[in-house]
Amino acid sequence: MAQFQRAIVVGASSGIGLALAEELAREGAQVALVARRADALEEAAQRIGAEHARAYPHDVTDRAAVPALFQQITHDLGGLDCIIYAAGIMPPVKLDGYDTAQDAEVIETNLLGAFAWLNEAAARFSRTRQGTIIGISSVAGDRGRRANPAYGASKAALDAYLESLRNRLSVKGVHVITVKPGYVATPMLKGAKTPRFLPVIPPQRAAREILAAAGRDQQIAYIPAVWGPIMRLVRAIPSRLFRRLNV
Repeated sequence: MAQFQRAIVVGASSGIGLALAEELAREGAQVALVARRADALEEAAQRIGAEHARAYPHDVTDRAAVPALFQQITHDLGGLDCIIYAAGIMPPVKLDGYDTAQDAEVIETNLLGAFAWLNEAAARFSRTRQGTIIGISSVAGDRGRRANPAYGASKAALDAYLESLRNRLSVKGVHVITVKPGYVATPMLKGAKTPRFLPVIPPQRAAREILAAAGRDQQIAYIPAVWGPIMRLVRAIPSRLFRRLNV
């Protein structure tokens, strides 16, 4: 039997979110696919199959629409076991660029959208005293890197939010998992330069490892696991030295 029978994946039209939706469906779950691009979302639902997937077009920046849509989806699914927030954007940023409007878009999508969807799930799971919340963060949230300040800040804030949910909900039997992928071959990574000595994995592998971590009730999961010790070393670098590094 699949570990999850009824799941919502927010950000399911591409990348890790799509791979997670496909993997959940392969395991036998009924999956609600949520994402902004209706055409890509419908294509994904058709590829997965109507017996396992249904598309719900939604822009996560429209937070006011979330409560009603969440209730509709849980009604359609006949309940909810798991919600995954995988929506995220990482627009290119010049080293001398400081674009507040663009930064606000990053925060709206990566953080406030997560608040809107995961707060709904947290309230429901708190009442039912069961459920799993999975938030897709990033290794970029572990240190303040020079490359993309808003993206890293959004993920660091998401980490703190997920930890707070975990502290609130663990006493209710609810599992909250913070997922920190490294380099995954998704559209977000397209065109980016990655160090040759660090792994770049396909989203399908990331999805399998994320669901395996959920099966172990892991609190924080670096994907792949090699990023755990790498980031422990990165976090240990003194700030005076870290600011000199071209990372």
